[in-house]
Amino acid sequence: MSEETSGADASRHLPGWRRRWEDAARWATGLMPKGLYARSLLIVILPMVILQSVVAYFFMERHWQTVTFRLSAGVVRDISAVIELYKMLPAQDARSDLRRIAGQRLQLDVDLLQKDELPLPLPKPFFSLLDSALSRELALQIKRPFWIDTVGRSNLVEIQILLDDGVLRVLTLRNSAYASNSHIFLMWMIGASLVLLAVAIAFLRNQIRPILRLATAAEDFGKGRDVEFRPQGAREVRQATFAFFEMKRRIERAMEQRTAMLNGVSHDLRTILTRFKLSLALQEEGPETDALIKDVEEMQRMLEAYLAFARGDAGEAAAPTDIGALLEELKADAERHGHMTEISVSGGHMVQLRVDAFKRCLSNLVSNAQRHGDRTTIEAIQDKRFLTINVDDDGPGIPPDQREDVFRPFFRLDEARNQDEGGTGLGLAIARDIARSHGGDIILAQSPMGGLRATVRLPV
Repeated sequence: MSEETSGADASRHLPGWRRRWEDAARWATGLMPKGLYARSLLIVILPMVILQSVVAYFFMERHWQTVTFRLSAGVVRDISAVIELYKMLPAQDARSDLRRIAGQRLQLDVDLLQKDELPLPLPKPFFSLLDSALSRELALQIKRPFWIDTVGRSNLVEIQILLDDGVLRVLTLRNSAYASNSHIFLMWMIGASLVLLAVAIAFLRNQIRPILRLATAAEDFGKGRDVEFRPQGAREVRQATFAFFEMKRRIERAMEQRTAMLNGVSHDLRTILTRFKLSLALQEEGPETDALIKDVEEMQRMLEAYLAFARGDAGEAAAPTDIGALLEELKADAERHGHMTEISVSGGHMVQLRVDAFKRCLSNLVSNAQRHGDRTTIEAIQDKRFLTINVDDDGPGIPPDQREDVFRPFFRLDEARNQDEGGTGLGLAIARDIARSHGGDIILAQSPMGGLRATVRLPV
């Protein structure tokens, strides 16, 4: 039994908790951002948020809660002292003396009300730390029925305590029983975090921008466009940039050497073919001479096709191209040879292309469609990301299992369609090579007209 089979069997027999853990890990991975900039920000933000959450929790839980309970206990002790004084003072002096002593010494606004039922309990606020602290201390120290209101007046707390002969109402400042300045700590913490995040975002953007420029430069080079890029950023990014430029120089040097070699071969072979033509022109015309002239012309055409395929139209610079004008030229060429052609263009019109190479790509597709069909349509659609050109015909089409084979050099169908009939079988191979040199591709499919649809799709 192979290792792959044993591994699959082992995964099927994993415990349930482990399978659930792996499913949760895959789900969490799917939620993670895909971009480097977003992931870098997450690396900076997430630890800061966790740290501040932990600090805030312990501050709220330990410091804030402890201070609030101590302040509340102090207020309740003062109220307990007022109640004891009320019991000790004569009844006629109790009210005025209590007010004076509580106001001057304890900063409490005290009043004695007629004995009555306490108000109904108020609904507790969402954050009821003060309510719970006061209620706890009142129940522990005074041990009498009470009623508190911490919401009605924003800066005051009202407490009513049921006594034997009346109701003691006490008003005190909220900050006397509550750690109300804790929000300053939270504001400073959040403000400092926002400043640090702004600095981190600016720093990360400056560090990631060279990587994005390098990616854009590599993409432009793959599309055959001029690359203008200066190494920037961290040391590792600069090393990657230098490696990219070294690779670019090697590729361009290899392409220049191949082009120079092919130009030399082309010149030598064309010289020999020219000699053949001159020799045939000096001979008397006849059936054998006409056949030889046709063979020489066929050899010259085949030689041009071979060299065009091997050269790949290298060396041409990309330039802004009007797709509508390019398709009009193709239509005019086709109609000049007696082929009915329809074109349509939607979306944008200007695309960065190597004009001659791309025109050769579309010419190969159009001539292939016209060779095997009576009607040809060319449709160009451009959106924000891609330029799509569909070349449709009403010919016999190509079987689905052979649609990839026809892109192989020198491959020719014996049935239905015969690419480059009387030629070399390089038309579609050259067309795909040019499309891929622009960063795109060519796909063959069934045409709505009944024949073949060749779709050229290029990034813009």
